Amino acid sequence: MKRLLRRAGWWIRDYAYAIAWQARAAVDRTDPASFADGSRAPIIVLPGVYETWQFMRPLVAAMHELGHPVHVVKALHRNRRPIVELAKDVTAFLAEADLRDAIIVAHSKGGLAGKLAMAGPEGTRVRSMLAIATPFGGSRYARIMPWRTLRAFSPLDPDIIELARQQEANARIVSVYPRFDPHIPEGSELPGAKNVPLDAGGHFWVLEHPRVLAELAELAD
Repeated sequence: MKRLLRRAGWWIRDYAYAIAWQARAAVDRTDPASFADGSRAPIIVLPGVYETWQFMRPLVAAMHELGHPVHVVKALHRNRRPIVELAKDVTAFLAEADLRDAIIVAHSKGGLAGKLAMAGPEGTRVRSMLAIATPFGGSRYARIMPWRTLRAFSPLDPDIIELARQQEANARIVSVYPRFDPHIPEGSELPGAKNVPLDAGGHFWVLEHPRVLAELAELAD
């Protein structure tokens, strides 16, 4: 019973966070270019499905305050398209912005597109990726979803299977994930990567977990 109550508390906190930041993101008119200056390693933020970059605004601001130029891939919009298409947008952005030694910071689906981009033709421009609550092996819940955008997270989806086979980029990835993720019961452990399980629950509010910035600091050194 105690375990169930704890998970229920995590679930409530997580969705309250998601609703609040989705609402703020909807009215946020901040120009992302205002975060693009800095002297430390450049960062590209890749939000999750149905999220815009503004959903990651607290993390974006925190990284910028640490001296990182933070870049947004506007072509992703709300991240609803297949990961292959999204990875092409990330690849194009890396080349157009002429970024080098970049760090990708991604939430959920953004980590799938990020990993695929790291294995692509401009992947050498990326030093590493910090993936937060990313379903590298998919989620069995996706199979019962009525929308194709969410069914694409099924462990049986061809894109998920193919991405799992591509392991050359795994050693450059840090996967941070909660012990209990209501969206990804399988968890986010990635073979060959640095895996950082958190003694926490949720899928969204972990974006503000202090361990995220701690892991970024290690990658940036």
